[in-house]
Amino acid sequence: MHGPISDPQPGVPAGTALRTSRYRVSGMDCGSCAAKIETALRRVPGIQEVRVSVPAGTVTVSHKNMLGADAVVRPLTALGYGATPADLVVEAGPSSCGGGCCGAEAQPHSHAHSHDHSHGHSHGHDDASETPWWRGRKALLTLAAGAALAAATALGLLVPAAEPWAFPLALLVGLVPVARRALAAARAGTPFSIEMLMTVAAIGALLIGAVEEAATVLVLFLVGELLEGVAAGRARAGIRGLTALVPDTALLEQDGAAPYSVPAAGLVVGSVILVRPGDRVAADGVVLSGRSAVDESPVTGESVPKPKAEGDEVFAGTINADGALRVRVTAAARDNTIARIVRLVEEAQAGKAPTERLIDRFARFYTPGIVGVAALVAVVPPLLSGGDWTEWIYRALAVLLIGCPCALVISTPAAIAAGLSNGARRGLLLKGGAVLEALGRITTVAFDKTGTLTEGKPRVTDLIPLLGSEAELLADAAALEAGSSHPLARAILAAAAERGIAPPAAGEVTALPGAGLTGKVDGRLLALLSPQAAASSLSAALADRAAAFAEAGKTVSVLLVDGIPAGLIAMRDEPRPDARSGIAALERAGIHSLMVTGDNARTAGAVAGMLGIAAHAELLPDDKLRIVRDLQARGQRVAKVGDGINDAPALAAADVGIAMGGGTDVALETADAAILHGRVGDVAALVALSRRTMANIRQNIALALGLKAVFLLTTVLGVTGLWPAILADTGATVLVTANALRLLSARP
Repeated sequence: MHGPISDPQPGVPAGTALRTSRYRVSGMDCGSCAAKIETALRRVPGIQEVRVSVPAGTVTVSHKNMLGADAVVRPLTALGYGATPADLVVEAGPSSCGGGCCGAEAQPHSHAHSHDHSHGHSHGHDDASETPWWRGRKALLTLAAGAALAAATALGLLVPAAEPWAFPLALLVGLVPVARRALAAARAGTPFSIEMLMTVAAIGALLIGAVEEAATVLVLFLVGELLEGVAAGRARAGIRGLTALVPDTALLEQDGAAPYSVPAAGLVVGSVILVRPGDRVAADGVVLSGRSAVDESPVTGESVPKPKAEGDEVFAGTINADGALRVRVTAAARDNTIARIVRLVEEAQAGKAPTERLIDRFARFYTPGIVGVAALVAVVPPLLSGGDWTEWIYRALAVLLIGCPCALVISTPAAIAAGLSNGARRGLLLKGGAVLEALGRITTVAFDKTGTLTEGKPRVTDLIPLLGSEAELLADAAALEAGSSHPLARAILAAAAERGIAPPAAGEVTALPGAGLTGKVDGRLLALLSPQAAASSLSAALADRAAAFAEAGKTVSVLLVDGIPAGLIAMRDEPRPDARSGIAALERAGIHSLMVTGDNARTAGAVAGMLGIAAHAELLPDDKLRIVRDLQARGQRVAKVGDGINDAPALAAADVGIAMGGGTDVALETADAAILHGRVGDVAALVALSRRTMANIRQNIALALGLKAVFLLTTVLGVTGLWPAILADTGATVLVTANALRLLSARP
């Protein structure tokens, strides 16, 4: 089988390009599996780098240009895993792929999990996400081994003479597949695998006559593996379930014909689809016509449906509530919000947190160390004190089983994966475990103002009518602004629409550069001007009123009717509804907040005063970078929150850069983390998620090492034997995984 072939990028000499290929791997359940796969693939000639993600069920390799897919699939199949190429991209230049080159920008990722049927053996490995766990190979092997043990037990009771051969046969049912995997792992460079420890322990027990116990231990081991697979499948399904939010079909409008059903995956940019009440939106797009409320909670976690009308964005996977919408598609299926979220989280799960890397390094020495301890336990007491060889070999075998590092190795990635998945479902995206870990240590958050602490668009805050009512003032101003796309014009038009005011038609509308607009409405000459342009027409009291608004950070427009002041309209980019509570939540977490903005000092000061934080205003991007560096030089761990464009230098320099946005490319790609639904309070939610995850990791490590220490001591002392040993190992792995899975449903 050969994977898809791509040509090197222009300008890259033949043979120097590196490819980044991703493979879907079935049966990969824990950190031990990942270590075996990584070791085996690093030994394949031509492969430069290997990244394994247990939660995503993927392996990503950077390799030389002409390496065939068989070179990757074959060693995985030998280890007992199914593997199928998912996608492939080209990296320019001879250097290894960096941490983020998983192909998100160049190729779509296949999110459908599939088996490689041409390499069917899995030796007990199985993907819990593909078939019900009770029908998988792993479950069938466990059932067969359990049935053989039960049959041997029954036969031994009924026909005692059959017991000497019944239990060895029952042992072989489970031992042969496990031993095959152990030998394959050893040939691939992992001699100290859990399968090898299990095989040595089982054969040793067979040799010293503890056959019944060895068969029982093996069944318990297979049950533990089965439970690991179920837990891994559940964690994996949490993210893949997002893809199910996008409907399979869409109603396409074309050439004036009635809408007809087409596969949603085939929609192209520019297509027009009809979204009926109750339907899920099939693609990211912009509303062409219709009004409705759209439930965005599947994507953003926002519990209140948002009103949508012409010109508003809608996201794939959201639910149309009460009105038909015609939507122009703006992103193909592989690039819609859901696909990008899934892709980002899968890539994030492939990156290891510092704690996880530390545990991995520890495990490399830990397992050989346990083998050495077991050897000493078996040999030293009989040689030095004349102990019984059978008894001490038995204890040494139990030490081998206790020493399995599965629970320890999985303690961190299981919690990291669950934390990342939890965040993604709430619209909190993090690019890897290192980011998730760093967030919990943040001491200062530097916020941009426009579009971050504020909504990013001005709103009418004050109407001061002088010749008529507020409605008349707003109607006349809206008449002049009807054809404008200026942010202040949109604020006036939005205010009129909210009050149900239909502006009259204006004629002879003329723009006055730097001053405002003039035009005629119902025979009257109207002018909407800045206070400076209208200064000659304003009384001292009115000028003072306009100045007071300006001091409060508001932009003021003066309406003149036939040269006479008819009213003042004040506008300002207001703080987000949750800005104050979000900053208060950070303060309660012991985190200081400040504002860094390029806006004028007066406006920044007014908004900062409302929120109770310090403001640094009129800053260029380099100034924002300098402030972040200064804070770091004083020992602060800084998170920078911004829109990901003019804040890019500061976002990159901060310990954690957080992009505030509605699922845009910038929000997903610029920073370390992204808040999809634009809540200030979600910064505190990110910190809380990080701290909760790190607490979970500490609990897992303590649980794994604590259980092992207790049973190691009791085994050497002869209090416990093989059964408790394997129960301790399996129990620790299951408890650690179950504890990590609690993070999947954790809420702030």
